[in-house]
Amino acid sequence: MTQVMSETPLSFKSERPETVTDNPVVLPSAESNTHLRALDVTNPPRSGRRRDNLPPSRDSAYTGQTAVGLDAQNFDFEGTLRTVLQKRGDSDIKGRELGVVFEDLSVIGLGATAKYQPTLGSMFNPVRMLDAIQELRHPPVRNILTGFEGVVRPGEMLLVLGRPGAGCSTFLKTIANHTEEYHCISGSIHYDSFSPSDISSHYRGDVTYCPEDDIHFPTLTVEQTLKFAAKMRAPQARLDGMTRDEFVERLEGMLTTIFGLKHARGTVVGNAAIRGVSGGEKKRVSIAETLASRSLIGCWDNSTRGLDASTALEFMRTLRIATDIASLTTIVSIYQASESLYKLFDKVAVISEGRMIYFGPGAKAREYFEGMGYAPHDRQTTADFLVSVTDPNGRAFRRDFKGDDGDAGSAGGAEQHGQPGRGIPKTPDEMAQYFNASQYGVMNRKDIESYKAEHVGNDEKARAYKASARQERARNTSKKSPYTVSLFMQAKAVIARRVQITRGDLKTQGTQLFSFIFQGIIMGTVFFKSPTSTSAYFSRGGILFFVLLFNAISAMAEIPALFAQRPIVHRHQKAAMYHPFMEGIALTIVDIPITLMTQGTFCVIVYFMVKLQQTATQFSIFSLFVVIIRIAMIAFFRSVAAASKKQASAQSVAGLMVFAIVLYIGYMIPQPSMIGALRWITYINPVRYGFEGLIVNEFHTLNGTCANLVPSGEGYEGIQLANQVCSTVGSVPGLSTVDGNRFVKLSYDYEYAHLWRNFGVVVAFTILFIIVLLGLTEMNTTSDNEKSVILYKRGSKSTLPTSSTSSPSDPEKGDANVGAHSHSEDRDIEKTEVLASGKGDDDGGVRRMMSASANMTGVFSWRHIEYTVPVGGAEHHRKLLDDVSGYVTPGKLTALMGESGAGKTTLLNVLAERTGTGIVQGERYVNGHALPSDFQAQTGYCQQMDTHQPETTVREALLFSAKLRQHKDVPLEEKEAYVEKCLVMCGLEKQADAIVGSLGVEHRKRTTIGVELAAKPKLLLFLDEPTSGLDSQSAWAIMTFLRDLADSGQAILCTIHQPSGELFQLFDRLLLLRKGGQTVYFGDIGKRSSVLISYFEKHGATPCGPDDNTAEWMLDVIGAGATATSSTDWYDVWTKSEEAASVQREIDRIHDDGKKRPPVRAAQDSEFATPWGFQLRTLTQRAFSCYWRDPTYLFAKLILNVVAGLFIGFTFFKSKDTIQGTQNKLFAIFMSTIMAVPLSNQLQAVFIDYRDIYEIRERSSRMYSWSALITAQLLVELPWNWLGSSLFYFCWYWTVGFSSHRAGYTFLLYAVIFPIYYTTIAQATAAMAPNAVISAIVFTTLFSFVITFNGVLQPFSQLGWWKWMYRVSPFTYLIEGMLGQSIGKMEINCAQKEFVSITPPSGRSCADYMQQFIANSGGYLTNPDATSNCEFCPSRTTDEYFGRSFNIRYSHRWRNVGIVLAVTLFNVFALYALTYLFRVRQGSIFGSLKNKLRFRKSKQAK
Repeated sequence: MTQVMSETPLSFKSERPETVTDNPVVLPSAESNTHLRALDVTNPPRSGRRRDNLPPSRDSAYTGQTAVGLDAQNFDFEGTLRTVLQKRGDSDIKGRELGVVFEDLSVIGLGATAKYQPTLGSMFNPVRMLDAIQELRHPPVRNILTGFEGVVRPGEMLLVLGRPGAGCSTFLKTIANHTEEYHCISGSIHYDSFSPSDISSHYRGDVTYCPEDDIHFPTLTVEQTLKFAAKMRAPQARLDGMTRDEFVERLEGMLTTIFGLKHARGTVVGNAAIRGVSGGEKKRVSIAETLASRSLIGCWDNSTRGLDASTALEFMRTLRIATDIASLTTIVSIYQASESLYKLFDKVAVISEGRMIYFGPGAKAREYFEGMGYAPHDRQTTADFLVSVTDPNGRAFRRDFKGDDGDAGSAGGAEQHGQPGRGIPKTPDEMAQYFNASQYGVMNRKDIESYKAEHVGNDEKARAYKASARQERARNTSKKSPYTVSLFMQAKAVIARRVQITRGDLKTQGTQLFSFIFQGIIMGTVFFKSPTSTSAYFSRGGILFFVLLFNAISAMAEIPALFAQRPIVHRHQKAAMYHPFMEGIALTIVDIPITLMTQGTFCVIVYFMVKLQQTATQFSIFSLFVVIIRIAMIAFFRSVAAASKKQASAQSVAGLMVFAIVLYIGYMIPQPSMIGALRWITYINPVRYGFEGLIVNEFHTLNGTCANLVPSGEGYEGIQLANQVCSTVGSVPGLSTVDGNRFVKLSYDYEYAHLWRNFGVVVAFTILFIIVLLGLTEMNTTSDNEKSVILYKRGSKSTLPTSSTSSPSDPEKGDANVGAHSHSEDRDIEKTEVLASGKGDDDGGVRRMMSASANMTGVFSWRHIEYTVPVGGAEHHRKLLDDVSGYVTPGKLTALMGESGAGKTTLLNVLAERTGTGIVQGERYVNGHALPSDFQAQTGYCQQMDTHQPETTVREALLFSAKLRQHKDVPLEEKEAYVEKCLVMCGLEKQADAIVGSLGVEHRKRTTIGVELAAKPKLLLFLDEPTSGLDSQSAWAIMTFLRDLADSGQAILCTIHQPSGELFQLFDRLLLLRKGGQTVYFGDIGKRSSVLISYFEKHGATPCGPDDNTAEWMLDVIGAGATATSSTDWYDVWTKSEEAASVQREIDRIHDDGKKRPPVRAAQDSEFATPWGFQLRTLTQRAFSCYWRDPTYLFAKLILNVVAGLFIGFTFFKSKDTIQGTQNKLFAIFMSTIMAVPLSNQLQAVFIDYRDIYEIRERSSRMYSWSALITAQLLVELPWNWLGSSLFYFCWYWTVGFSSHRAGYTFLLYAVIFPIYYTTIAQATAAMAPNAVISAIVFTTLFSFVITFNGVLQPFSQLGWWKWMYRVSPFTYLIEGMLGQSIGKMEINCAQKEFVSITPPSGRSCADYMQQFIANSGGYLTNPDATSNCEFCPSRTTDEYFGRSFNIRYSHRWRNVGIVLAVTLFNVFALYALTYLFRVRQGSIFGSLKNKLRFRKSKQAK
């Protein structure tokens, strides 16, 4: 070992990658890559030595003019950088550079790597509660990185390699100074003379981190996204007098040209809900945006994920050129790095379970590990080899190696028996110790000391750096600010971007405007032309209350939007683009004109339809209050969101705040009637001041004629006004009118003199909320994301990995290698030998299981497949697949490949009969016969997205598939035994009791395959991108598993993205597509790809070198890549080739042979393998288990009921038997029914999640009937809603003061029947909605109907034309039943202020005078014998009060129960009907027929 290492002198400053030759490094073909011509990276400069003696470079590569035009055919990137640097050298613009050096770097994170899955039971278990408290006091910590040291100089590129969970992302984040999420960072990091705090405070934009996930504002176009980033980092000092706008234009043009995005500049970026650029293009947008920030140190986290091989290579070569010429410092982590990518890097860092086991020249890494005793596999790339040495299941040892007894890293030098692996370091600690003691470790430390001596503490260089940074900053920017542009420029740009976002999402703005117009029309017609008499005094208060209520509730929609943009704002803050509070300013300012438009329209509709006071002044004041309340509430709910780490907690807080706002607005329960302990809420409720302003503004000029003079009617025709009085609050004896000012004073304790005070208070609240929003937005920019913790089922046989045996992991990565192998040397050697030889007992047993389970004999073939989909509103059609033919035979592994957009997944879906739209033409056969009727059930389909029920265990997921997809006659014991076999075959024994949602990428992928194998597919196994997102070792493990399946007789068709050379050799055949879904090649690959290479070379392709990756080479040949083209039409070559004709002949032969045998019969005699009852039982068991393991959902449901019940109960605490107390009980019941809104929104999200899993994966596999799923969801949801409503009832009923002897009926209606009602109507609404957001909007709209017309806000007697809706609304009967039973047939005893004083005619007693009126209208006298000042109460019984005003009668109580039950049954019917119409039946009745006719017409026209 020592001899091998000493033969090669080490010098980190001069070592170059193996790519450096005497020839320029160019892209694969001159024809296919014209935008990066002559990319000569021969001897790129090292630190202190540059090409052409150019001055030290800032990223001024981006600050000058291009040497040629910005078009893809003529653009020379390197020439542009050279020209710019030369010009900058001649100017007075100062450049700067920045390196990074770190010593003894360790990172400690919070949380364990594995624990038990929490359940609702564990939340209330006293022992578990104590453990949780202990965890809060002393949170568990884990070492993520330990003892890292190294240096990356300007002009160097470092490749970071490691398995998922090794710590790669944590290392990149730490170097990029993104360390807030970690518990502790120890050791030292120096950015030349600057500390991490210096960089964070003053030069944050010079160090950037590009995350793996691509998150952007979806409604911005590619051009707008890139221009914004360029504008925020545009320097003040620019070449040739270039303006800031010209700089932005040129930089954006350069980036879109380099990354092949010119065609997509005007396309929105999009997301999962908004269709935009493709996934590969979105990744390129992320890369270009990061480059636009012009950083000096760039940390790129797996930024080639989702890119095809050619595009990934183009990107890395661009980074290589920029790093060399602009002297940048580049650090990149890549999971599956090809050899051509690897050779572009100067240094490589290899990480194993948080330990750095190598840091040095990339060109020497292979030699180093071979010298340690490891051996690469045949045709294994260097990067794959380096990662494989960290994987006990993937590494191989040199059989000729004998370790030295004295080696520092030897794990057992005394045992020399010639057995491979003896004496070789294997554990991360041993390998790290070995590296530190090696010559490379010594040279690494010397390089660190050298760099520190030259750069750390160099005051002169630090001053030059600061001067250069100051020169870039705008004139009004603070010298200490990390931002390049001034606050005014930030605000201007962010506001402009917010306008662009709004314009790109006009559908949302239109929906919001429509909702206000719609609600305005509804409320306007309900309160249409409200009379000015006292009969409408209550109604006028109701419409003003509703105006504010609707504005307050609708403002809650701002919460999801704020959480959606938070990761973007956080990333931009870290890149020093702008202060996060600028986003709050932009939101507020841009909202003002939108609010003016929506509220102005709303106010006009409501105000003039209701016919409120018709003066310009009062209308203006009304509109002013509504607008300012709307702005205040938007700012308030945004502040709630800004203060929260999780959206769920923000929604919960906001929901409770809505209850507080509504209850303490002063309408339902006037302030004088509130209990003292809660009255303080009114003083901090801004809507209360707005309501007072609207009330006093409306009633100030209102002097309404009394509509209810007492006494009046029959027998009182000639009575003088002096002997009558108006029963309306505020009336004065002797007057036939009631002054509005007196009415609001006595009813609400409001005064007109407070009008402008109230406006000022609301404005003050608005300003306060905005300030709080800005402050919280600036401070709280991160979300409380779940850490990567493997969860295990409680009571499982698996034991949790302890901190000593589990490996550290990146919190943001998946599997932390939980249950890591014991690194005992003997066991490790034995296991590695078994894997290397393939002859171990365990391996042989697995193979026997596979052979026993695979009994495929049918050959699946397809011929002339074409697939056309409608685009542009079905007016045009696009052909996605064009004349594709091929076959898959048992025992063969067939690859389906092509560049992004070639139609790989589309073809897989067409072949598997999983397309929902479009027209498929061509034939598909099994053994030359038509497909069996249950073809989907006889095939397995592993989707690219691993869609599973996240709360189930791995074993449960496989057993669920086996129970429902294997034939009903197979005994359950046999299915369970086969599942155990599948767990072994898939290597999931140790993860069998792990929760699927907590697994890492590799084990989730294995679970997906296991779920399909558990169904025993008899014909074929389809897999879509099974290696996507995996590291090279995990990808190898998955593909070797598939290879073993194929060898055991399975027929497999598999799409794959970026296979390494050795991985590509696992396939037998290849179907290669190009864009447009056209076949370029189909046939055998051959040993070492000989057949494939021969085909392309004989048709003029560039020869494939012996070290080339065939998969990359063939993509380059056909012109795949971001900007690539090819001069050869390979589709035309294929159609005319002998190989294509041979394929057709082979298909004919397969058909001829197959027709000699009987056709493959359907394996089941019905659509599903099991009966409906068995499906329902299995689905219900799964759902109950998943609900129990989702304590967050259940606890939120239960706690919402408890808190709301107590809150409403104490708000109307012990309501008395007065008129006001009786009305309070009415509103207490009304508010209890509003609980349906938040509870329905909660259950709709869960319902849609279950439905999505069914639609994405389980329906296509014919696992079970949709009706069984709906029934199971209803059966599982109801018990929890019964429990929640019962808790609400017990917290609310007696607190309000309802009678105990009538409690049973109310419990039946509210706690038993009402949960069934809102559960069924919520699920029925969700059934016709595509997502939870739309479902919530639709449900809220429907709910606004039922609460508007139930006779509470507007009494039945005044509903006018809308009385029919009163009878349709189920809440009419719910509220009448609950209220009539709770307080019907009871006496009312008026409070002193509720009595009306009447003066009888001279000589008549009160009783004599009022007798007939009381007989006709009700009421009672307190002094019947008096002859003056008769004290009259308008109502004696609750039946009189509610019957006259609200049409509520005690006698209807059991009728109401029947009607509510009937409506609930209708909801159940609607749930099934809407599910079938919207989710089961494909397309509209007329739509599909219309599309077919259009398609035929277009074909005839052609």
